[in-house]
Amino acid sequence: MSSQIIGFLCVAGMLGMIALRMPIAMAMAVTGFMGFGLIVAFDPAISILQTSALNTLTNYSYSPIPMFVLMGVLASKARMSSELFNGARTLFGAWRGGMALAAVTSCGVFSAISGSSLATAASMSKVALPEMKRQGYADSLASGTIAAGGTLGIMIPPSIALLLYALITEQSVGDMFIAGIIPGIIGLVLYLVAIAVVVALRPDLATPGEATTVMQKLAGLKGLVPFGFIFALIIGGIYGGIFTPTEAASVGAFGALIIALFRGMTWRDFVDAVRETLVVSAMIFFMVIGAEIFGYFLSVSRVSFTLVEIVSAMDLTPFMVLLAILLLYVLLGMVMDSIAMLLLTVPIVFPLAMQAGFDPIWFGIVTVITVELGLITPPIGMNVFVIKSVAPHIKLTDIFKGVIPFVITDIIRLVLLIAFPVLALGLIG
Repeated sequence: MSSQIIGFLCVAGMLGMIALRMPIAMAMAVTGFMGFGLIVAFDPAISILQTSALNTLTNYSYSPIPMFVLMGVLASKARMSSELFNGARTLFGAWRGGMALAAVTSCGVFSAISGSSLATAASMSKVALPEMKRQGYADSLASGTIAAGGTLGIMIPPSIALLLYALITEQSVGDMFIAGIIPGIIGLVLYLVAIAVVVALRPDLATPGEATTVMQKLAGLKGLVPFGFIFALIIGGIYGGIFTPTEAASVGAFGALIIALFRGMTWRDFVDAVRETLVVSAMIFFMVIGAEIFGYFLSVSRVSFTLVEIVSAMDLTPFMVLLAILLLYVLLGMVMDSIAMLLLTVPIVFPLAMQAGFDPIWFGIVTVITVELGLITPPIGMNVFVIKSVAPHIKLTDIFKGVIPFVITDIIRLVLLIAFPVLALGLIG
């Protein structure tokens, strides 16, 4: 049996294990070990098991991951999300649907230092959902806004998803972060437009907020200051060449710690933040180790190269190749976490994208946006179930109904980026 056939059979077996609810990291590791053993030999496969974890955990390039996670957790423990939401709410004042606008704005700003869509959705839902409920907002609009707003965390830098894509494909982390700024801002603006349109068409879904004076609006801006400071520190430092992306993660985490201490964070809060960071980081590193073992198997099985040859023989246009890849991500996003999805698929689809002639930075931005779209796409959007866990009284059908306008705007953003690659590449020198 050829190595290619073994490769495709092992990949099919891995998908079966994932369907049977085996942890994705374990499924990748088992597939990589068995596939490599069948194609080469089991003694070298055992050696890979012995060295992969050590090589991954001692790889300096992966050190930003726990720092970015800690940065977001510290912001949450310091209750910066509540001040952020209250500040954003004063900006929109008496607008009908202003609280929903404030919620999605808060999600966009909070995600700038959280780096995680699920963490952003979980943090902001605890703050914003009860307030919108008290103000008489429809469950669909309130929950849909938070579920969709949480997805902004995967694009607005610093983003763990962009970081992992850069490491997997050996691209510049700094370039990936810079390339994500404009698409992230476009996503936030389109979400605000979507809320305004929905409320204009269905005024019964939301109520007007309290009118605020100019001075109150200016005072509300103080909730944005800590986030703006950390964002400027990280992106400005990277873009200005002051420090590397790896160093930027540590600087950002230290900045978040200082802000949290000034806001009265207790020793218990700090210990909880460290513990939560360890748990989340361990989960991510477990998946990275699984992906590393899986990568050895892909190399010897030549699955990726075989796919490139098949696609080349089919004489597909670059657009058709891109459409097939994006459709795959939308489907996987319905059932899989974004980080797991990237670690599992990028080593396979990246050679296809390069064969089609796409820019690797641009392709990464388009890929991450499509992964983001999958997080709120029915029938199983990960962010939807995060909202459901925080607010079990809200029906899943209402949450999915609420995210439909945001799915449409994400598709519009994706079309804009495909039509105008400069939106992602324009800021890269």
